[in-house]
Formats: sequence, C-alpha cells, structure tokens
Amino acid sequence: MSLRKIANVVGLLQMFVALSMFLTGLVALAYGDGDARGLFLSGVITFGVGWIVYLSTRFDGEVTIREGFAIVTMAWTATAAFGGLPYLLTGSLTSPIAAMFEAMSGFTTTGATVFSDIEGLPHGVLLWRSLTHWLGGMGIIVLVIAVLPYLGVGGMQLFRAEVPGPTPERLRPRIAQTAKLLWLVYFGLTAALTVLYLIGGMGPFDAINHSFSTLATGGFSTKNTSMVEMSPFIQWATILFMYLAGVNYALHFRAATGRLDYFKDEEWKFFTVVLVLSATAIVILNLLSGTHSTTEPAIRDGLFQVLAITTTTGFVSADYELWVPGARMVLFALFFVGGMAGSTSGGIKTLRVLLLLKQTGNELRKHLHPRAVLVTRIGSTPVKEEVGARIVGFVMLYLLLCLVGAMALSLTGVDPFTAIGGSIASVGNVGPAFAGLGPTDNYGWMSGPALGVLTFLMLVGRLEIYTVLLLFHPELWKARGSFH
Repeated sequence: MSLRKIANVVGLLQMFVALSMFLTGLVALAYGDGDARGLFLSGVITFGVGWIVYLSTRFDGEVTIREGFAIVTMAWTATAAFGGLPYLLTGSLTSPIAAMFEAMSGFTTTGATVFSDIEGLPHGVLLWRSLTHWLGGMGIIVLVIAVLPYLGVGGMQLFRAEVPGPTPERLRPRIAQTAKLLWLVYFGLTAALTVLYLIGGMGPFDAINHSFSTLATGGFSTKNTSMVEMSPFIQWATILFMYLAGVNYALHFRAATGRLDYFKDEEWKFFTVVLVLSATAIVILNLLSGTHSTTEPAIRDGLFQVLAITTTTGFVSADYELWVPGARMVLFALFFVGGMAGSTSGGIKTLRVLLLLKQTGNELRKHLHPRAVLVTRIGSTPVKEEVGARIVGFVMLYLLLCLVGAMALSLTGVDPFTAIGGSIASVGNVGPAFAGLGPTDNYGWMSGPALGVLTFLMLVGRLEIYTVLLLFHPELWKARGSFH
C-alpha cells in the first residue's frame, strides 16, 4: 500500500473538480448573481491543493487493487470536502458539515438536500449542485481514466472499485477506451434529454440542470417542488430517461453500434417487466382506488414515482405520502432494489436481486430433491457458487448497514420512522424518504451529527459498501514487504 500513489491520484482528481468550479463561476458571471467570486475562489483553492499534492507525489509503476480501493474511497471523500467549498464561500451555507453533506449528496447522486428555498439560490450554485450529480453519476474516476491514459496500467483496479454493480463490464480491451465509450453514451443521452426539455418549454438553464440530474439518477432540481409543477410532456420525457439511466450502459452502447441486446438480457427483462411494469401496475390500481380519479395522471404519477425510486433518481411528481397504503408499501419495497448493474443507479442492484431469487428457488427445490445438482444461471451463463455466496453476503451487509445507520440516527435524536427512512434512502442513494424526510421535506432541520451519519452512509452506499469498509480492515494496510 503506497500513500504516495493514493495522494497523487486524489490530488489529480481535485484538479478536475476545480475545473468544474471554474465553469460554474463563468456561468455565475454571465447571470450576474454575485456568487462568481466564491465559485472562482473555491476553484483556486481546490486546484492549488490538488496541484501541490499531485506534483509532490509523482510515482512510477502501477496501481494495485488494494490501492485502487483506497484511492476511490479517499478520492470521493476529498471531492465531497472540497465540493462543499462553493456553498460556504458563496454564503449559501454556513455549516461545513451541511456543505459536505450537500456535496456528498451531489457526487453520490443521492439528491438529498439541506436547502429549503432552492429557487432562491444563485445560478452558479444551482449549476454546481447539478454538475456534482452529472460528474458523480458516471464517476469522476472513470472520467479521469478516459482522459488520462497514463492511469491505464492500474485503471482496471480503479474502474472495478468505482463502477456500480457486481461485474463492471469491459467494452474494449483497454480500460481507458471503455471509460471513453461509457462517457460518450452518457453525454449523448444527456444532450438528447436537454433537447426534449427545450421542446417541452423549459428554459435552457433549467433544461441543462434537470438533464444532468436525470441521467445521473440524482434528483437535484432547480425548483422547490421538483417535478410536481412541470408539464405532462416534461414528466413523460423524464420518465423515459430515468428508465434509460437505470439500464446497464453497456446495453446502450451496443444499441448505439447496432446490436439490440436488450431482449436477450435476463437482467433487463427482470428490471423492465417485474420491477418497473408490474410494480407500476400495482401502484396505478391503488391510486385509481384512492387519490386519483382519472387514468392518465394515475399512470403518469405511478410510473414516475416507481422509476424515480427504483432508479434512485429521487425526483418527485406528487406527494406519495398522501397515497393509499398499498401504493406506499410498493414504493417502500423499491427503496432497496435499485437499477441494473452498470447503470448510474444506487441500491442493491437488479442483478443481485435476480440472483438471490434464483438461488432461493434452487434451495427450495433441493429440499424436494436432495440429490439434485442445481446450477443458478443468468440466461445461459452458469453462476459460480462463490459468486452467489458473495451476493448473499453483500445483501446481508447492505441490510445490516441500513439498520445500523437507522440506530445511529436515532441516537442523534431523530424519531425511529424518520431514521429508518433516512438510512435506507441514504445507503441506496435515493434522496427523499418517508416521515420527516418525505417528498415535501428536506434535510436542513437535522443536527450536525445526524448529517455526518448520513454523509457516511451515502458514501458507503455509492461505493458498494466493500470499497469503503475494506479501509477499516487491517489486512488492507499490510502490504507485501514494508508499508511506505
């Protein structure tokens, strides 16, 4: 384990983050809101620290897998810390922990916010919030791998620790090529949604911000009421692109190159038919029997909220806490699932849920046929037993983390129902939850310790738990030979 390598890559990443701050500063100048100075100063500080650290820790050689895990965790932590500077230096927030919470929520694409009057924020700060989503959605480290091939030697180590899902897929032999292709698809979908928003009557600034949030499955909006007051056209466009953002980007890339593999992919079929369509049908039936009297709004609201929670986007088109209990229960169950592996969504991931269900079915059949040799398959591909065991372990650890997080929040004075909802929403990177953190509430009323707990939960959830928890394992720091 080399601290020099870790510091070097983390410093480099902060230089990229600083460039984004400069961009938002230019936008602030254009709008004349008075926040440009704070944004530029944030960029100067972030770039200066990153540049000094980068130059003083240059190294030769490759990044090992253990160093990759450490780099990713340290990089996201440092990025959230520096990412909070624009909020502090523009005067939008005065609490450092609240600023880091907002930045972590942005970069992890959680979408939880401490701001109560979002529309009162200056344009530069609003763009910074949305940009943290967009950068964090595909992953800052994946961006750097795409732009700087010098990391190609150890790039797979960083890519494996960064990309959400059980098995990050290589689309090209070199990992830098894969990263570039993923970002190309990501950028293309963002541009397409921006055009649709403009056609639907959104202004350019709002269209860009909401496109960033949607494709990143984040949920930050430029409006206090999120998507509630948007037109049906804009809500339907958001529904479509939330769905696309929840699908494995490797499938999108293949489609762009002429290979429509969606219908061949068992995870995609499970995600689309079971999690999206079936769950939506149940919610719609419940809405029509309760809060909605007409069909189209029920279909739109039901599909919107099912996708917003399943893909962990966190946008809101209606106050779902006012819905009938059956609809709310379906949404609560979806908080745990998440989108497909290889998407920008959080949660457990559809592939893990599918494998867990298949393994459970095989275990039941083994009780009926003890001598049978049953193999769990995804499509025609057999899944090794150790992979199945790891997934069971991950799901158990995920649920345990939600429980421990809720207990920690309760110890800060948060009521149990709010603590449970906040913990699940933070680990799953969803954003809005239930009770005191519902779709019409924000996180601004919470104490510093509570925000600290949630900040940690968002980080652990975004990096798939193991990446962060491994840092607390003594074995990780026992490198071959001596520690340096």
